[in-house]
Amino acid sequence: MSDHYAPASLLEGFEVPIHSALGAPILLGGAPRGIAILNGTLSAALGLGLQQWLAGLGLWALGHSLAVFAGRHDPDFAPVILRHLRQKGWFTC
Repeated sequence: MSDHYAPASLLEGFEVPIHSALGAPILLGGAPRGIAILNGTLSAALGLGLQQWLAGLGLWALGHSLAVFAGRHDPDFAPVILRHLRQKGWFTC
């Protein structure tokens, strides 16, 4: 077998170092970014807009804690849940 069919990883000049941040999930305080922003916005609306300070703080703490817990197990849990909810139940009994 000739060298013309060698995999690209064995050829000179075809290796590029990739920074680990390019493959890491984008988290905000340990929670996925979109979930953290949504949770913070809803909590601020409840706490500031409706002047329910303790309820807003409690909603934020509970929501962020759940998002951090879920983000530790799977950082892409939000898109997976949305995809699951969009799919039809083809084989339901």
